[in-house]
Amino acid sequence: MAKDPRRIETRVAQAGRDHARSDGAVNPPVHHASTLIIDHVEDLYGEAKRTYALDGMSVHEALKEALIAVEGGAGATLAPSGLAACTLALLACVREGGEALVTDSVYKPTRRFCDRMLKRLGVRTRYYDPGIGAGIAELITDATCAVFLESPGSLTFEVQDVPAIAAAARARDAATIIDNTWSAGVYFKPFAHGIDLSIQALTKYQGGHSDLLVGAVLARSKDWQARVFAAAKELGLGVAPDDAYLALRGMRTMLARLSQQSASALKIAQWLETRAEVARVIHPALESHRDHALWRRDFSGASALFGFVLRPCAPEKLKAMLEGFSVLKMGFSWGGYESLIVPCSEQLVRTARPWREEGELIRLSVGLEHPDDLLADLEAGLARLA
Repeated sequence: MAKDPRRIETRVAQAGRDHARSDGAVNPPVHHASTLIIDHVEDLYGEAKRTYALDGMSVHEALKEALIAVEGGAGATLAPSGLAACTLALLACVREGGEALVTDSVYKPTRRFCDRMLKRLGVRTRYYDPGIGAGIAELITDATCAVFLESPGSLTFEVQDVPAIAAAARARDAATIIDNTWSAGVYFKPFAHGIDLSIQALTKYQGGHSDLLVGAVLARSKDWQARVFAAAKELGLGVAPDDAYLALRGMRTMLARLSQQSASALKIAQWLETRAEVARVIHPALESHRDHALWRRDFSGASALFGFVLRPCAPEKLKAMLEGFSVLKMGFSWGGYESLIVPCSEQLVRTARPWREEGELIRLSVGLEHPDDLLADLEAGLARLA
């Protein structure tokens, strides 16, 4: 497929807009359907014609086209949530008696799936240091089916050396999967770095309004796309047409939102670095970040999710800080229009690379509020620690 020469802003505005498919409307139709009428016997069990709405309708096709226009790849498969996209990608790759190598910084629900479901299915999971880079070659065996990456990592934001890991896996015929939600497919291009499957939790930046649950697995090649799509059909996964529509609608404004949110987040991260109450700010775009050089090499920008570590404080002081905000609210999602804050130390599970910070880890998702209002809220919150 020839590369689209247009800039990403134009591609995301134009993708999926087939006027013939939508009777001239700018947006695709939303079909509330399960059953499809088939006129010819030969089409009932053939491959050429869609025979059931679980395979997706016009709005689903438009959303997949928009995803590919942003991130690239040969195809996309939708899933009911970001976690479902993670589990779908893994199930499309693993086999009984095989193993998955998974970054130790992985999203906790993905880790839970590996430790419970994959174990019951006879698949072993080994966790590796996210900073291992090319050294992962020493861990890959004949049993290794997949190497799962997440860069930056959930909560702790380690940036992985994706090209080195992908090259080592490719040399041993192991599939590579990356959860690329943090970059929204905008700031990091996994297929250009050798990855086979890329996961997006469309709930986050693509949706942008905290009102839907959708995920997607994008594939480097047609063969990988067929493999993932077959696994989704076998699992019976589908996405409601209204949710697909909301994700597509959110994508039309995603780049504008990301630009504002990421700028605000960097301003706030830089301010937090000046605060005596803060031991460390964990934002890949800061020069103080341990993996800043990797981020500069591989990423074209940063999203609005980052973390910081407070200096040790009494639990009641932390509670007062978190419960007293007026603009910031506590919540476990991110990427929406609203700013969210959450303490994360209780979520941390590490077996390959221990987390050694003494203070509380805080995750901050910066929304569309004015950054000065967020800074004032944070300043008042930090004062409550005194």
